[in-house]
Amino acid sequence: MSEHITLKRGKRPQKAKPTRSRTSRRKQTSKRQYVGPALALGAAIVAIFSAWLYQLPDKLWLAAAHGVADAGFEVRSVDVTGLHHMTRLPVYTAALDGASDSMLLVDLEDIRERLKLLPWVADASVGRKLPDTLVVDIVERQPAALWQYQGRHALVDANGYVLTRHKLERFGKLPLLVGEGANVEARAFAAMMKDYPAVSKHVSGAIWVGGRRWDLRLKSGETLSLPENYAEARKALDIFVRIDRDSGLVDKGFSRFDLRLPDKMVVRVAGKNESVKLPKLGTEI
Repeated sequence: MSEHITLKRGKRPQKAKPTRSRTSRRKQTSKRQYVGPALALGAAIVAIFSAWLYQLPDKLWLAAAHGVADAGFEVRSVDVTGLHHMTRLPVYTAALDGASDSMLLVDLEDIRERLKLLPWVADASVGRKLPDTLVVDIVERQPAALWQYQGRHALVDANGYVLTRHKLERFGKLPLLVGEGANVEARAFAAMMKDYPAVSKHVSGAIWVGGRRWDLRLKSGETLSLPENYAEARKALDIFVRIDRDSGLVDKGFSRFDLRLPDKMVVRVAGKNESVKLPKLGTEI
């Protein structure tokens, strides 16, 4: 007779989880410390490479420009036109004072701006004539008068811009304007004198008095004092021209004709003044 034996199945013993060693933990920590800087370095390299690629066309252009210059397309001469009074040397200096001599790299607008800094230059145009020539056309300022102020003389244009203070004797036929601010009145003065050639031929110089009016110095030694504004000065000149034409005023021993008052002319003779009643315009003298 057999026995029935029941076997009771017991729980399997659980395996103990392996614990990490200190050395392993240190290695993983060390890896994490290097991953961040490595990524940053990689990003920086990518950025630098991208920037280099972006600038590559400029680099290729510069290389081509220098190559063309080496092949003969380099500034070797400057053709200048439009000069009448100024010398060529300042023009050459301004034209050749650039950063590069390559015909492809020459900055024409920069040359033009340098030329316009020269006293005589009102404007300029600059172009290229391949293979090796710059073409410069100068528009000069026009001399209008000699200006005397504080014992110094200068040549000025119609706007009063000082052109030069040297070798002024060649401009001796221009009117001499004297006094502070007289230079900026050059255009208005010239226009007035152009309308009165009978007076202009007698004038040796003009003094700008108090920034308001003119005293005209005549070649025969007299002074003609005009009113403060150009409209009134023209009226006074109308009267003076008529009296001089009919009676003669210039070179008759007078020292001053004062026309600042609207209805009379004060004449100085040998240290004394005499007033002359002036006729109205349109009446016979």
